[in-house]
This record gives sequence, C-alpha cells and structure tokens, in this order.
Amino acid sequence: MTDLAWVESPLQLLSVLEARHAGVLGPVVLRVRAGSSALAATAAEAVRLGTPPGTVLEDASRATSGRAAWALGDAFSGQAQTALLAGRAPGRVVLVDDGLATLHLLGLLSGPWRQPLVRARAQAGFGRRVLGSLAGARLRSLAQAGRVTVFTALPVPSALLARARRVGVSVVSHDFPYLRSLPADPPPPERLVMLGTSLVANGLIDRGEYLRWLGGKAAVEPFVYHPHRRECPQVLDVLRADPRVRVHDSGLPVELSLRGLTSWHRVVSLPSTALSSLRVLLGGEGPVIEGVTVPQGWWTERADASLRTHLSLFTVGPEFA
Repeated sequence: MTDLAWVESPLQLLSVLEARHAGVLGPVVLRVRAGSSALAATAAEAVRLGTPPGTVLEDASRATSGRAAWALGDAFSGQAQTALLAGRAPGRVVLVDDGLATLHLLGLLSGPWRQPLVRARAQAGFGRRVLGSLAGARLRSLAQAGRVTVFTALPVPSALLARARRVGVSVVSHDFPYLRSLPADPPPPERLVMLGTSLVANGLIDRGEYLRWLGGKAAVEPFVYHPHRRECPQVLDVLRADPRVRVHDSGLPVELSLRGLTSWHRVVSLPSTALSSLRVLLGGEGPVIEGVTVPQGWWTERADASLRTHLSLFTVGPEFA
C-alpha cells in the first residue's frame, strides 16, 4: 500500500519530498492542491530536477485517508480534518513543515488542555472548533499509539520537544539532504539578497515603514528582492520602479531558488520561516543570514503580543538599526 500526501503550499511539498528521501515515507502519491501558481511552479521544478524514487505527483481536489501513512502540512485545514475523521484512520500520520503553524500545531497536540486544532488568531465558530477538537482527539490517540511523526527542519524549543515526546509524538529533524543533492542555479550577481514578507499584505505591519526601510537599504547597496508568495502588490510596484532593486519573481520558494548562494552573499529578512530553512539548507559555509527584528512602531493593531513573540523565534540576528 502506498502512502498519501496532501500538500497546499510549496514548503509542504518540499517537506514531503524530503520525507520520502529520508525514508520517513514509503512510495508516495503526492496530491497537489490546484489553484496555486506558486505550488504549481514548485511541483513543476521538482519534477524537472528529479523527485525521489517512488514519488508520484498528481492534482487533487480533496484529501483522503486510509493509507499506510498519510502526510500533511496543514493539519488546521477543515478539509484535511474531515478526511482524517472519515472512515478508518491511516496507519501513521506524518506532519510536515508548514511555516510558523508547525510549532503552533505541535504545541496544541502536546499541551495539557487538549485545545481544538484551529489556527492561531483565527476567529473559529462553534462548528469549526468542534471539528478541530475531534481532529485533535484523533491525532492525540494516534500519537499515544506511536503513530504520529512530525518531520521538520525548524528549530524546536527543547521544552516543546520534551512535551511532544511525552504524549507520544515522534519528532524527526532533517537538513534538506534531498534539496542539497540537486544541482543549483547560478547565484545572483547582487551581494545583498532581501527576502519578501507577507506581514504587509496581512495587515500586520505598516507598508510605508517597510518601504522606507527597503529604500534605506537600496541607498547603501543595490539588492535583489525575492517576493513572498503572499507579497503586497503595492510593495512590488514600488520596488520594480526603483533602478537600485531587481525583483526576482520566479514563483519558486527560496529553498529552491537560492540554493546556489555563496559565502560572499548576505541574506536579510524580517521574521520568516525561510530564515530557519535557509540556515539549515546552506549550512555554515553559506551566506550570512540576518533576521531583522520588527521595530515596535511598525506593528499595526492587528498584530497581538502572542504573534510578535512567536515571530521572534525566527529572528536570530542583529537588531534593527
């Protein structure tokens, strides 16, 4: 019986390929959610470069369970939770990286209060919370039977790791050996590489402050800008009009597009999962990777204290200056 993976983001897709490469998943049918240009581009590039043996990619309109193992990145998806509860549970569940949500999920599964599996800061209604409670109960039951694995490249705090292991969740770390085995594109000619952010588009930080900061960087040194897949369009319009900035919008995640960076390069970003993944992927011989703390004056009222604290996990580097 083959394993099944249901992916809804580029990082989830790459994480499933790494899980297959590492043997955490057996031969796997990887179902790719339709309707996302970034996800489609990532899938096409992975096929071009060569997926791990025993991997079949196909479009999918829904997730289904009942396989030897079921891999998913978005355990907060109502569609995924419904499938998890329908019929016979899979033999194993492998939870792969989906950005900041991965640690939030691990915290909910291993917490003492058995909270429902709903997204952080989501205004979930009664029905959605009931579904999240039932899905959480099923995953915790599977974990107690040794049937839940979290496969991650993210740094998991030691206290959270200990809690996860106490409730039966196995946490397996990786350093992207599949991606590192693939040929890389030539590195960019610019020394400075700026990573985009979704914080502006999500209304969490002020657009004007962010653009002023980027303009200050460009005044010191020209740079290449890699947009986030949920980048603010107005930010990109301004950057494309600036002759000191080159916007490289390949549609691919930086884990694919920036594998060729060298120690000469410098990567700068606001809090982002990409900071952690690039540090792991490129290693000690790679570029300087700087996470920049968001100044207090940039935050909007939509960014609560818990979000700001959580984002600090992905800002390891010099303070904003």
